[in-house]
Amino acid sequence: METTIAHLKRGQKGIIKEFTEGLLPIKLLELGCLPGNEVELIQVAPLKDPIYINVNGSHIAIRREMALHIALDIIEDNVVI
Repeated sequence: METTIAHLKRGQKGIIKEFTEGLLPIKLLELGCLPGNEVELIQVAPLKDPIYINVNGSHIAIRREMALHIALDIIEDNVVI
């Protein structure tokens, strides 16, 4: 199973690797959701949707369904796994 933004725990970080399903909405690309950028999970709403993330200093909310399509390499203690 590939790790996605939806699988992160609060405070956990990862590097965007690829998009598993087609294209992301243009707005997410404009906000920095691009391969190679670092993403951090800030908070998950009480019903697990939406998910609040930090990408390039921008705090954005995305739907869990969309987060499942953004594959990551997890960062643990400054080491990419």
